[in-house]
Amino acid sequence: MPKKLTSANLMMHKTSMDLNLATLTQCAPESVQAQPVVELVLALGSNYQADKYLPLARQRLAALGEVRLSTAFQNPDFTATLEQPKPDYTNQCVHLALITPVSLQQLQQTFRTLEGDCHRCRQTKPNQVRQVTMDIDILMIKLADKENSLSEESISKSMSDWIAMADRYPFKAHEKAGVRELAD
Repeated sequence: MPKKLTSANLMMHKTSMDLNLATLTQCAPESVQAQPVVELVLALGSNYQADKYLPLARQRLAALGEVRLSTAFQNPDFTATLEQPKPDYTNQCVHLALITPVSLQQLQQTFRTLEGDCHRCRQTKPNQVRQVTMDIDILMIKLADKENSLSEESISKSMSDWIAMADRYPFKAHEKAGVRELAD
């Protein structure tokens, strides 16, 4: 079970995302790469100097739009074994309402650059424990409404609803807890 980090409660902003987890649509990220995204929910994770890199990531994300934070949780690395113990992760979900719509592809590149700015090293030697300074995963997106030229209604209501990234769903326990907290 994830352990809450109480110091993160001070940075939490409580507002509703209008999200119904029961009706969540799934979509492969590849199928919406060029679509303009207006809101998204991210999972941040760090198992190395989280107290340094999580605030940096949150600050950089705030430059893109309005940020709301879930509680931060400390979780064991699920790949750890008795023979190869690994450091715990600090995880937090972020709801980001973008100032300007951005394509999913551009967002993915932006987050990969941010991970690099946090000195994320993706290469490890065999049997080496990875020190992950910052991992940013897109859990869900909300696409910009597309207007139909034949009517004033949007082409599809589902285009404006939250879409879970199929490669991240079902969510891990700490992600589910963070998403639910943001949705309340």
